[in-house]
Amino acid sequence: MATALKIDPAPFLLDSGNVTVAYFTRRDLLKRPVAGIHEIWSHAGAVKLLRGQNPDGSWGKPGGYPLHHRPMAETFKRFRLLVGRYEFDRSHPAIEAAAEFLFSTQTRQGDFRGMIGDQYATYYTGEFASLLIRAGYGEDPRIDRAMTWLLAMRQDDGGWIIPVQAPKGGSNRTALKLTSAPSVPVEPDRTMPFSHNWTDMVLRAFAAHPKWKKSAEARRVAKLLKSRFFKPDVYSSYKSADYWVRFVQWWPNLLTSLESLVEIGLSAADPDVAKALRWFRDHQEPDGSWRTTYFPGNKISPQNEKGESPWVTLRIARVFKRLEE
Repeated sequence: MATALKIDPAPFLLDSGNVTVAYFTRRDLLKRPVAGIHEIWSHAGAVKLLRGQNPDGSWGKPGGYPLHHRPMAETFKRFRLLVGRYEFDRSHPAIEAAAEFLFSTQTRQGDFRGMIGDQYATYYTGEFASLLIRAGYGEDPRIDRAMTWLLAMRQDDGGWIIPVQAPKGGSNRTALKLTSAPSVPVEPDRTMPFSHNWTDMVLRAFAAHPKWKKSAEARRVAKLLKSRFFKPDVYSSYKSADYWVRFVQWWPNLLTSLESLVEIGLSAADPDVAKALRWFRDHQEPDGSWRTTYFPGNKISPQNEKGESPWVTLRIARVFKRLEE
């Protein structure tokens, strides 16, 4: 069976010492009754993330270019964990306030700007939109603007790039200059091939949206993305094919791509999906877990590995469970 794992990961997850991971294991993998999600919101990890929120809904102090860059980045990092891991939504006042701060960084055109100066951040616009949709803003007209902008920013082949990092934007030194001081956004050279890394992050928004996940556009992008599994990216940033098996933070990898493809409706019968599933089966650890990185020479500290491996394992197990259903 294509979706069968060699080792049941549930015992590892239940014994991981992470009460939040254990909760989701019982709910999502074992289908056991659990308390309401508000119980998770009171756990120490979530409470720590909520501390220090500014009156405008952000976290962090002004700085960088533009001045809202640092609070924008810090708010994104916390919002990602609160919504993505602990399943907070807009019913919580801290999430509502944070969402409004993030929306305040949206331009009239629809993109979220400030993560890379004045330049178009297609990838972060997709990531921000996906998190806001998951937090309950899917029907908000500001999300419609973001999705419309993303569609308008596609390459001729249907995927996405970061315009300032593509050759038309100049060298890495030029890109650094353009993202750290006032500058006119570099327009994309539509003839350049898509980047699977940044297309992955944009596709997350489509996969998270109840309507857009069913669209022909989402299917087309899913087909593009899976065609690049285990291959190097076209561009220099995160170019190595080994990044496909590095499951760290929010950066694109085989797991983030597979999560989107499954949401969009691809099944284990798809040859590329089956290939990805086979990799995960073949690299499962004896205790049923997965490491956070299989990138040769790319290691994280034992402490971080211990903390992050249960989360990575839970996400992989959820994909397999979803494909079984």
